[in-house]
Amino acid sequence: MTGKTYCVIMAGGLGTRFWPMSRTLKPKQFIDVLGTGYTLIQLTYKRLLQICPPENILIVTNESYVDVVKQQLPDLNPNNILSEPSRRNTAPCIAYAAHRIYNMDPEACMVVCPSDHIIYDENSFTNHLEAAIDSAGKNDWLMTLGILPTRPDTGYGYIQFLNGEQLEDDNRIKKVKTFTEKPQIELAKEFIKSGDFLWNSGIFVWSIVAVVKAMELHMPEMNALFAKGQGIYGTVDEADFIFNTYMLCKNISIDYAVMEKAPNVYVIVSDFGWSDLGTWGSLYENRQRDKNGNAVIGKNVMLYDTKNCLIHMPAEKMVLLQGLNDYIVVESDNILMVVKKEDEQNIRQFVNDVMIEKGEQFI
Repeated sequence: MTGKTYCVIMAGGLGTRFWPMSRTLKPKQFIDVLGTGYTLIQLTYKRLLQICPPENILIVTNESYVDVVKQQLPDLNPNNILSEPSRRNTAPCIAYAAHRIYNMDPEACMVVCPSDHIIYDENSFTNHLEAAIDSAGKNDWLMTLGILPTRPDTGYGYIQFLNGEQLEDDNRIKKVKTFTEKPQIELAKEFIKSGDFLWNSGIFVWSIVAVVKAMELHMPEMNALFAKGQGIYGTVDEADFIFNTYMLCKNISIDYAVMEKAPNVYVIVSDFGWSDLGTWGSLYENRQRDKNGNAVIGKNVMLYDTKNCLIHMPAEKMVLLQGLNDYIVVESDNILMVVKKEDEQNIRQFVNDVMIEKGEQFI
């Protein structure tokens, strides 16, 4: 589906949990994490070209990364790169993009995708998105894609849907009952057992009219700030307007600001091989592993008596490891990190410690 559909790629995050590969100057969305020859944002852009033409794709990113986006997506019109002067989470990001699109085409449909997800079955992904676009175009719905869970993962948010209600002709579409942020393991196990919970993909679909109406109702102060930009968006005054607007914006996610409050939220049950690639552990789960359970990225890695490890090394680096079990071993530029897989949730704290003790050059 093309024409009135616009796709927005959110690409401003730091990806701290992917340190030391993901750094402040070049976070994970701009890195070839999978060793495919394409960075994550390039893969996302290519994927969304099946949904809408390049002139309808917008990238929202931090002002520090505008040049990187231009380098990695040379076919994209530079006017389609929306520069955020500061990080304020996803609600301001989406409000900015929504009002920019509303300024261009108030009858548009808007797709919002993070820039750093893995999608294995791209044809199925396109099919699910087109179904969501069709439903959002016919109904005053805020749509999201929910992923059928394969395990009780504590790193994802969850969406509970209402069973038994048939919506339209597509039995994949369900009304959302609740959202739950990253639960403890026992609660995650209960979610999986119940059969009516999905992973929250952070992929949204809605008409511009529906999302602006929802923002007016559930985050009126912030919506009013961006609404003042009508007639300014797309002009030379846009950058100054956005700088001043972001200074007044609350740091809040669209989930908290709108999705958890709105009564008209629907989810399309999806299964197309998805990961948000939020942690090294998620990369391990999504890589092919050898007979000893090791996932290796690097051409010159030799392993002895080593099991269930993720090893990510530069192609030119010769590495020999012996006697490791359940470790993450990553080298990037001037940093080597060796961490137990079970302790990877501590990486954020490690990064803070490095910042305090060793300085910004390692962050």
